[in-house]
Amino acid sequence: MENGTLEGMASEDTTPNSARREITVRRAPKFVPFMILGAVVGAIVAAIIAYGRPADPAFDAGTVFGFFLIVCAGGGVILFSVLALILDRVSVKRSQRAVVEAVPDSVPDEGPENDDVR
Repeated sequence: MENGTLEGMASEDTTPNSARREITVRRAPKFVPFMILGAVVGAIVAAIIAYGRPADPAFDAGTVFGFFLIVCAGGGVILFSVLALILDRVSVKRSQRAVVEAVPDSVPDEGPENDDVR
């Protein structure tokens, strides 16, 4: 009898269960916040360049800031996007495998059709 029970358990473990799946878990950066941060850092650098230098009578400080804003913000977006790509590649190398299993709902979802139950 014991032998039959062990065989039954072994066959349960070896049959694939449709509710179990193997997934990859990793922390990946979001690209849009990196790009926005790059543009902000570029704007700060442009302001330092435009207003931190001695005044030139040929060019207004606002004009110089506008020129450097375009150049530095674009460069910042590109640099921070490359940084996000590098961090994404590192996160792929550090990814881990996990097994997830579906659990049936024991509590009904709340919604308009269940409002009169309370």
